This record gives sequence, C-alpha cells and structure tokens, in this order.
Amino acid sequence: MSVSLNLYQSVAVAAVLYWIGSAIRGKISFFQKFCIPAPVIGGLIFALLALGLRVSGLLQIEFDTTLQDVFMTTFFTSIGFSASFRLLKKGCVQVFVFLGICTLLVVMQNLLGVGLAAAFGLEPLLGLAVGSIPMVGGHGTSAAFGPELVNMGISGAATVAVAAATFGLIAGSAIGGPIANWLIQRKRLEVPGPEAELEEIAEEESRLHGIDTGRFTHSLVLLFIAMGLGTVVTAFFKSKGITVPSYIGGMLIACVIRNAADAFSAELPHKEIEVSGNVSLALFLSMALMTLRLWELASLALPMVVMLFAQVALMAFFAVFVTYQLMGRDYEAAVMAAANCGFGMGATPNAMANMDAVTSRFGIAPRAYFIVPLVGGLFIDFTNSLVITTFVNFLS
Repeated sequence: MSVSLNLYQSVAVAAVLYWIGSAIRGKISFFQKFCIPAPVIGGLIFALLALGLRVSGLLQIEFDTTLQDVFMTTFFTSIGFSASFRLLKKGCVQVFVFLGICTLLVVMQNLLGVGLAAAFGLEPLLGLAVGSIPMVGGHGTSAAFGPELVNMGISGAATVAVAAATFGLIAGSAIGGPIANWLIQRKRLEVPGPEAELEEIAEEESRLHGIDTGRFTHSLVLLFIAMGLGTVVTAFFKSKGITVPSYIGGMLIACVIRNAADAFSAELPHKEIEVSGNVSLALFLSMALMTLRLWELASLALPMVVMLFAQVALMAFFAVFVTYQLMGRDYEAAVMAAANCGFGMGATPNAMANMDAVTSRFGIAPRAYFIVPLVGGLFIDFTNSLVITTFVNFLS
C-alpha cells in the first residue's frame, strides 16, 4: 500500500514532527546534553517508523518536498546576511587565525573521507558525505548537499550524510571536554583572571528591540530578493560547468547586501532575518529527516563506521596538535580546542556546551567565548560551503 501526501500535508507532517521532537527533547536530558535539535529527533523517529512500515510491507509514504528546497534556501540565505567582513576585521587577529584553522579542518575532513571511500572501493564523492558536509556542516548542510550528491549518481549519500551528522553531534560533545581537561592538567595551564576579559565587539549584532511587523516584513523582502537574484548567480555557475548547491547564489547575494549595508551604515533587520532563518531550518530539517531512506544504510554499514571513527580520531588529533598549538598554547587555547570538537563534528551549540563544561570547572575564558561564536556561528558555514563545492567539482 502506498500513500502520497501533497505539499500542504507534507509541511503539516514536518511541523507536527518538530513539535514532537521539542516535547521529547524537553523531557529527556540526553538530547539536551548533546544539543540534538528538535527536528532531528522528530524526523528520525518518523524515518524509523517509515522504515518499519516499508520492511513489513504494510505501507510506503511519499511526500511532496517542493517546499523543502524553499526552506533550505531561505535558511542558507539568512546565513549569508550574517557574513559581515567589517565585524570580522573588528574582532582580532585570532578570529582570522581560528577561521583559518577551522577551514583547514574542513579540507582535512574531506581528504580523509574521500581517501577512505576510495580505499573501500566506493565512489570518492560518497566520502564527502562523511567529511565536512556532516562534520562541520551538521544536519543543515547534510540535508542540503546530500540530495546534490544523489543527483550526481551517489546512491545513499543523503542518508549517510544525515546519519553521520547525528553521530557527529554526540561524538563531538563526548570528546571535547576530556581533551580540554587533559591539556589543562598535562600542561598545567593557568586560568586567566578577570582582567583578561575583552570588550564585546560583536555587541552590534544584538538588538534590544522586539520583533515588529514592519521589520519582519522587511527581513522577508530582503531574503526573497537575495534568493531571487541568487538563482541568476547559481545559473551562471552552472552554465560554466561548475556544480553548486541551489542555495549558494542566495547566500552570496545576501553576503553582498550585508557588506554593502555595512559600508553605507545602513541598518538591516538582523534579528528578524535570524528568526526567519531559524524557522526555515526547523521545517527544512524536519522534512529532510522524515524522508530519509534508512534502508540504504545496510550495504554501507561497515565502511561508514570505519570512516566515522576515523573522523573522531582526526578531530581529537587536530584539536590537540593544531587548534591548541596555534591558538596560543594557554588555557584559552585549551577551551577553544574543546569548542572546536563541538562544532568541528556537530554545531555551534555543541561548541558552547563544551566550553561551558570546561569553564564551569576551571574558570572563565572570555577570549574563547568571543572568538568561537563569531567563527562557528557566522563564518564557518560560509567557507565550508565553498570548500565542499570545490571538492565536488574537482571529483565529479
């Protein structure tokens, strides 16, 4: 038996799954501890249910995922509006250093994934589905790039990427604290005093006003303009034989608008754009997770396990011998090493949770709390998308 849901019914199911995920997350501490998003919880539960119904031969459910692409593009376009080069320059030299470190991690994760995929006799592009797409990119990038890889003939790539992202959330949170603890105790690092606190340069990003109708409408107008112009940019890349995800044009246009506004001291509705992006992400992830084809993981189980644990080993090595060393080899550097594990295999909330766990025991780390959210929350998604796109075009 097969059931097909239309566009409105599909979005309704995604919304219900988000509510279910939120309720479960609020009651089970495991999901809160590892910062697993509500749409991931609800979506995975439905995907498992769909798998059981399919295997038993009782029911197959087909969805209209038209709006999934719209939600995806809206979210990534909102990320483009956060890429302020003026804010990056106002930070400090270490912001650039940390961004460079994280970009290097992106490249290494993809090289490792591609290399191991080739060693297992798999398509090298499948290695990207256990590289920086799910690791640094998380569920959002996985759900965006996975279908792109599937369209290029890489069967199971979308499911692998999302499964890897879920594993990464847990693994990144699990290894961050122990690594920082080991560095602090082994190196006998001194905890800085209150005088080490830095001025909050990014305070301009915080808005004290409430969200009103006019500003919210303004945010949607800007998002749709950037998305519309972005389709022209994306079409241009594709006309030149360059494979890019559908959202990359909108993200680039949004970045141009943001920095033009900064140059002319024009105010943008940042808070409203962020809210629009977050709502879109929640629905996008719910739809992406509920349509997972989990039965495609069976033949990839062993290679996937090996590649994922290899990524954990890479992250641990990188945090100790690259992040800690280049960020100053002090207490703050150890805290940032823990944070790097968080969003290097999961997401920025995992990075913040790792830092909270370390600083609650050893003391404040104001420099880390400034640099990590700026790089992990604003810039790494942008650079990660560009690096992934480069790898896709090189390998295809």
